Amino acid sequence: MRLETLKAEVSRGIDAMRGQLLEISHSIHAHPELAFKEHHAHALLTGAVREAGLKVTPGAYDLETAFEAEFGADTGPRVALLAEYDALPGIGHSCGHNLIATSALGAALALHGVSARLPGRVRLLGTPAEESGGGKELMARRGAFGDVDAAMMMHPAGVNLATMPSIAWSEVRVSYRGVSSHASAMPERGVNALDALITAYNSIAMLRQHIRSSERIHGIILNGGDAPNIVPEFASGHFYVRARDMKDLAVLRPRVLACFEAGARAAGAALTVEWSDVDYLELRTNWPIATRFQKNAEALGRIFTPIEKIPPSVRGSTDMGNVSHLTPSIHPMLACAPPHVSIHNPEFARYAGSASGDDAAIDGAKALALTALDYLFDASLRDEARQAFEKAKHISAIENSQAEGTRAAWQ
Repeated sequence: MRLETLKAEVSRGIDAMRGQLLEISHSIHAHPELAFKEHHAHALLTGAVREAGLKVTPGAYDLETAFEAEFGADTGPRVALLAEYDALPGIGHSCGHNLIATSALGAALALHGVSARLPGRVRLLGTPAEESGGGKELMARRGAFGDVDAAMMMHPAGVNLATMPSIAWSEVRVSYRGVSSHASAMPERGVNALDALITAYNSIAMLRQHIRSSERIHGIILNGGDAPNIVPEFASGHFYVRARDMKDLAVLRPRVLACFEAGARAAGAALTVEWSDVDYLELRTNWPIATRFQKNAEALGRIFTPIEKIPPSVRGSTDMGNVSHLTPSIHPMLACAPPHVSIHNPEFARYAGSASGDDAAIDGAKALALTALDYLFDASLRDEARQAFEKAKHISAIENSQAEGTRAAWQ
């Protein structure tokens, strides 16, 4: 059978590249880079693509550390494979993005090896700034997904899951401006910006008692003053606000803003609020494709945890959610660490650079490549995926309409 022959050939191709792929993974892991500054990873990945004989566009879509490469037939369906490679401040690749990049790269290079026999096209996209900044959304605004029929990526975790439990996310930075003064001799002449921020922080802590279990508000103080004997003239903080979807987020954001405003009023400080230009949308998993990915990964020996067994409180956010609102998308997770090891923990970073991380990268590359082949060759799968995508859009439109009435009543 032609498809099964191609699948076997692609899998062998990934095995043959194992050493090269893992060298790249380990190098990215050893050089963690923050959002929009992933120059080492960008150079490694674009270099590997170029060495494979593919034309690559570095700095794609006006983002210095994004890239794009494409191959296959001039006509037919188009699949995008997405690579992430940014890290977290202080704890490096504790989300395992080195494995995400390696799996996408391996899948793309193996598929390039059979490109003359593909009935469609494959696009490899390097997408920077997932941890903060929304690189995929910025690329989407500039046309990266306008002609893509399906988008796929793999994320490491502590268990194998067909998708990532996801919620929407807004990012906000706040600053307060007061008046400095001697904190002991002339405190009455000062306006304490830190008091304003602490009041807002405590107000948010109280608000947490009265929000849905699917909602989250968390933040840090970036600047709280210069010395104890100086009334702080300036204070600033960085907060994330999360909710089940954008409808709920639109209701929660004004309540959080009220906490920031309360701090300013209480202290008499001037408030500046800067919401990020990019919100992360909730992930709409395309289940026909996700189910096929799970089947391909299970054939590699992976055992999946049913998504319904994940506690409702375990939710994260990803800019892949934004892509999933534009085209049928999947964001499965493959275990590289034990279930008790949390993502965004230094211990997870160690696993991302370990032998179990290597296995997740290689299995991820194979499962992505095999699922891409399924999508390109199976018209019924493409039809099911498109129907599921349109149904999700329709349901969301109805829910948005209902939510408008709820918001109006609350306001």
